[in-house]
Amino acid sequence: MNLGNALWRLGERESGTARLEEAVVAHHAALQEYTRDRVPLQWAMTQMNLGVALSALGKRESGTARLKEAVVAHHAALEERTRDRVPLQWAMTQMYLGDALSRLGERESGTVRLEEAVSAYRAALEEQTRDRVPPDWAMSTGNQGVALMLLAERLGDATKAQLAVQQIEAALVTIRYGGNHTVVAYLEARLPEAHALFDRLTNR
Repeated sequence: MNLGNALWRLGERESGTARLEEAVVAHHAALQEYTRDRVPLQWAMTQMNLGVALSALGKRESGTARLKEAVVAHHAALEERTRDRVPLQWAMTQMYLGDALSRLGERESGTVRLEEAVSAYRAALEEQTRDRVPPDWAMSTGNQGVALMLLAERLGDATKAQLAVQQIEAALVTIRYGGNHTVVAYLEARLPEAHALFDRLTNR
């Protein structure tokens, strides 16, 4: 599992997919011993980490297969990472589930996946409050804003577009001090899109 995490972090910094594919293989290997019956919480953590690696791989590939696998892995993790048992871990898994669903929804037609993404982020934010875990709050808030932007575009909904702008801006205020440069860069890139969409939907 630790090898899988290291490969994922390396893969995020390198181009191509080789390291991320190796990360997926490593997490699958870990799951041969980290079984649900034997060590349920370790199994769930590995499922979440597998989902994160699959999602990262899916972002670099053109299809949707890896992103769908990521969604399945996160749902599996949530079977043991329940809110009552491990609230912050449950919230983190919901956040990563939202990320996979949002990316998937961006590539698919319709609004179902995007609505599921918004719901997953909303669930995460029930535990990831701004006072309790500011960086996680900012990531979930900002990424939910992106999902809302995509949803607003499909629905032609100016209210959702405005909320998207507000959430991305609020997230950036907090996360700029958290040191997560990757998330900052991502949200800064999506913010002009959200502003442009809102202006277009309100004929400004």
